[in-house]
Amino acid sequence: MQPIVNANGAAIPALGFGTFRMPGPDVLRIVPEALKIGFRHVDTAQIYGNEAEVGTAIQQSGVPRADIFLTTKVWVDNYRQGAFSASVDESLQKLKTDYVDLLLLHWPGSPVPLAEQIERLNAVQQTGKVRHIGVSNFNTRQMDEAARLSAAPLVTNQVEYHPYLDQLKVLEDADRLGMSITAYYAMADGRVPRDPVLNDIGSHHGKTAAQVVLRWLIQQHGVVALTKTATQSRLAENFGIFDFVLSTDEMKAIHLLAKPDGRIVNPQGLAPVWDEAA
Repeated sequence: MQPIVNANGAAIPALGFGTFRMPGPDVLRIVPEALKIGFRHVDTAQIYGNEAEVGTAIQQSGVPRADIFLTTKVWVDNYRQGAFSASVDESLQKLKTDYVDLLLLHWPGSPVPLAEQIERLNAVQQTGKVRHIGVSNFNTRQMDEAARLSAAPLVTNQVEYHPYLDQLKVLEDADRLGMSITAYYAMADGRVPRDPVLNDIGSHHGKTAAQVVLRWLIQQHGVVALTKTATQSRLAENFGIFDFVLSTDEMKAIHLLAKPDGRIVNPQGLAPVWDEAA
């Protein structure tokens, strides 16, 4: 059994299957296989353009909807009044379900005031269409403000997190707020598999560098990791991280790989002013 991250009332499977930049046909082919292997957490977003295929894949997987933790995200263009709720209804229709387990604000970059965004997020949660709510790509100031404004507790901040990016400040803030961090871009755009330190650690456990990083993420308190692959043979590798433990020294060695310029995802107009590394 994979570990569960408990955050403000949400029980989130520690390893999620992400579908960013995954075309529909790949989703239809690989998501049912991921669920067959044991994944129980699937992550998508309105802007990914694949919610309909994710919904179909879940339906065709044979795994009951109730057993799957399903996340989607509202795109910034839909934050405005009148669009928010309608966009969630459209997402549910595409996902072929009457609720999602987690709904996130995708990026902070929007002219719509945060108070209004949070108000609309709470309103859809109160309808029962959304079990839990959270944010994505928020800095600590925005996390604090969002948590203060929200009537319902926020359960996660989904952010870029891998060995080359120090996210200690965000982790500490999330912990203080009772939130989890959901890590995306764990493979750092292909850098992880080539890293000598990570490969060396992996060799001691009979694991790959990719498995080492996923393990490093979920071994941290309150961290959920997203993994993604369109290759069926990789699914078992990505899921095979629950049968070994990294030592304190190994965890530390991986944290030491962080660089001041480690951030990869930083879209202008969407991204906030990020926290400086601790």
